[in-house]
Amino acid sequence: MSRIQAIQTDSAPAAIGPYSQAIAAAGFLFSAGQIGLVPGTGEIVGPDVESQAHQVFANLEAVLSEAGLGFRDVVKTTVYLVDMADFGAVNAIYGDHFAEPYPARSTVAAAGLPKGARVEVDVIARIS
Repeated sequence: MSRIQAIQTDSAPAAIGPYSQAIAAAGFLFSAGQIGLVPGTGEIVGPDVESQAHQVFANLEAVLSEAGLGFRDVVKTTVYLVDMADFGAVNAIYGDHFAEPYPARSTVAAAGLPKGARVEVDVIARIS
């Protein structure tokens, strides 16, 4: 592996700007933030935060898988919410993807997200 390697898969949405889906460097994978875009269409999966959160984690799983990783390898996450009232719903879906020891996490209130998304998540994963 070169010192910095871009990770790209058609199983996750294409970047909507000049960035990589993820970068592998220094023994870690750093993902771009994923929103609830459907791969191939680039459209938001639906207006509700639950469907968007499920799609976010499907997208993250695809990016991690492309690098030979899974949610078990994630050490840090950042969750961005347009409405903190959605915290409970997103937290329940989040919990379906991680087991103890849970990754460290920050949750941030965002004034807005691309394409009208309600939730965005990025991860840092350890490459074994």
